[in-house]
Amino acid sequence: MTTFEMFYLSLERFFPPLQQIVREKLLEIEKAQPSRMDILDVGGRFSNYTIGLSSNINVTDVPRVSEVQHQLHLGHPEGAEQILMRRRSNITSVTCDDMVHSKLADNSYDCVVAIEVLEHVAEDSAFLAQVRRVLRPGQSFLMTTPNGEFVENRNPDHKRHYSRQQLSELLQAHFEDVHVEYGVRHSKNYMRSLRSWSLKRPMETLVTMGSGFLAKLESKDAKVSGMSWGTHQLIAVSTKAARRAMAVGEKTMQQSGGD
Repeated sequence: MTTFEMFYLSLERFFPPLQQIVREKLLEIEKAQPSRMDILDVGGRFSNYTIGLSSNINVTDVPRVSEVQHQLHLGHPEGAEQILMRRRSNITSVTCDDMVHSKLADNSYDCVVAIEVLEHVAEDSAFLAQVRRVLRPGQSFLMTTPNGEFVENRNPDHKRHYSRQQLSELLQAHFEDVHVEYGVRHSKNYMRSLRSWSLKRPMETLVTMGSGFLAKLESKDAKVSGMSWGTHQLIAVSTKAARRAMAVGEKTMQQSGGD
């Protein structure tokens, strides 16, 4: 583990709650695997939530080319690969790839992660079809996106915000097992936790760090996963079946003893 990774993990409990929640879910997925995983992080840029995982991480993103991407720090920034390979011990590759038209190999990953990505994608169904294609049978896709039932879409690069029902139906068109819940409770602590840290503002930074810790505690309340109002994210885990279920007609024919 690198010095950067150890420093990051020592401060993790003070970061905004979404980063902590995603890492916890990835650790749960990793724990259920019998061997070292291959994880594809789509749009992760610096992939901080995969720090410390005992997995091989491939970070992929579209190139940063448009003015909006530059303004909002979206896409693959120049020099990102060198920074990641220097800072991280579990990053195996950094790839420029458009997931809607991905050139990655079929059935090549044990987990695909897309944190706050799908809302930026115009062709969301095509994106999910490609995620399914590169995912190995029986493995999971973890994603988050803004909760459209609470978070108003004011981002110039967001194509849409989803309701829980809309996201569930979209994922169910591509995956056999889908679970979508609400996450990250709205509070003053949460809003303060989003501020940047700076050594030039030590007192403000300490308040921001403390707010991240408290916001995570607030989001751990069991009621949050069912709260459509007052939560900022939808968090989904979808699984590609080990083998596709038989078509209804085929199954009915077999049950009736038909040829």
